[in-house]
Amino acid sequence: MGAVVIDDNPSSVKAPDGGWGWAVLFGCFVITGFSYAFPKAVSVFFKELIREFGIGYSDTAWISSILLAMLYGTGPLCSICVNRFGCRPVMMVGGLFAALGMVSASFCTSILTIYLTAGVITGLGLALNFQPSLIMLNRYFDKRRPLANGLAAAGSPVFLCALSPLGQILQDMFGWRGGFLILGGLLLNCCACGALMRPLEPAKKANEEVKEIKDKKPKKLLDFSVFKDRGFLIYTVAASIMVLGLFVPPVFVVSYAKDLGTQDTKAAALLTILGFIDIFARPTCGVIAGLKWVRPRCIYLFGFAMIFNGFTDLGGSMADTYGGLVVFVLFFGISYGMVGALQFEVLMAIVGTQKFSSAIGLVLLAEACAVLIGPPSAGKILDATGKYMYVFIIAGVEVVLSALVLTFGNFFCIRKTKELEHKEDVTEINELHKVEDQAVESGPVEPAEVEEFLKDEKAKNGEVVTNPETCV
Repeated sequence: MGAVVIDDNPSSVKAPDGGWGWAVLFGCFVITGFSYAFPKAVSVFFKELIREFGIGYSDTAWISSILLAMLYGTGPLCSICVNRFGCRPVMMVGGLFAALGMVSASFCTSILTIYLTAGVITGLGLALNFQPSLIMLNRYFDKRRPLANGLAAAGSPVFLCALSPLGQILQDMFGWRGGFLILGGLLLNCCACGALMRPLEPAKKANEEVKEIKDKKPKKLLDFSVFKDRGFLIYTVAASIMVLGLFVPPVFVVSYAKDLGTQDTKAAALLTILGFIDIFARPTCGVIAGLKWVRPRCIYLFGFAMIFNGFTDLGGSMADTYGGLVVFVLFFGISYGMVGALQFEVLMAIVGTQKFSSAIGLVLLAEACAVLIGPPSAGKILDATGKYMYVFIIAGVEVVLSALVLTFGNFFCIRKTKELEHKEDVTEINELHKVEDQAVESGPVEPAEVEEFLKDEKAKNGEVVTNPETCV
């Protein structure tokens, strides 16, 4: 995903916290699964692409990098489309783009055309699906929003467990071209998920009053004032360094196992194991982060998760058997899930609720550059040395370095004012909820009350969800 979206959902509509919202949650679960598992699962086909086109590892790694870069870097475009046309049509068009890209890739005769089809077009389609699905999830859930977000986020590891072995089976039965064609057909399910995103209908009178006030207010896509916050700058630098190495092991671990002489299906099972562990690591870490003593120190828990992940990469560089790689993916799945569960919680603690939607878009845009060069650079190292050890070592060093930048930067450079700001934001949002409840009970909403409520509406309905899958 990448970005900031102004939520035009009327303030007079109260989130149902159920009902049709469960159908929306199911659609968001599927979209999240495709969006974040697909760039990793497609690595199963890399060996065949290398044989077909006579290219190196770095050339095939560009496919995953372009997919992730499109997912991260197209946030402003998604914002414009959603504000102009709404969530449902944007998602359905995005599903068509995603499917068209993979189907077209099955007919490609060069790696460059695969970059364009499977990388750019499919990546754009997934991006146009992911961000609107989160917006709709926010509209349908309020009190149960943490539960809804957790269930939707579980789509990534669940789909990773399924897509990786499925890709290997399709490759064995139909070759990489047939596999791409069938996966393109599966991506058409994104259109069906888009059709589930039914807009909430407001009361006519309240809707007219809200619309009249909104028409007078200028829309602001991105709030660049977050760059004045030293904490945000430190976080952005640390996150960009982290992303350079974070996605490298999942992209190369299957090829690593195959080079050790492992059977193809067993090699693909490594990603399944990683995804299975990730399913349990994310909610568990979220529960730990919510503990009373841990939450104020969540940034240090995030730093520990990054160090854990980095040292896991360093340990994986010494694996020379399939059993060693299984142990590696077990620990990598735990640390990877911890990072995914904490990264946006930490960002919200740094910038506060009001500026979170702008901050996450700008962070993801910065990370998109790192995502684009991370795996291909590792592939260049692999082509030059012929050893996966150096690839894993460099990835581990990059992630550990990002942890040091974040923790030491936070300890020495950031003043301890964010906790107070966070409490003020929570109090303010609670007051807004009371205003909304009173407005619903009293019947028609007075223009003055609506205007007061809309002053901070971005902090309520327009906020991008703090979803752990939005970057990884």
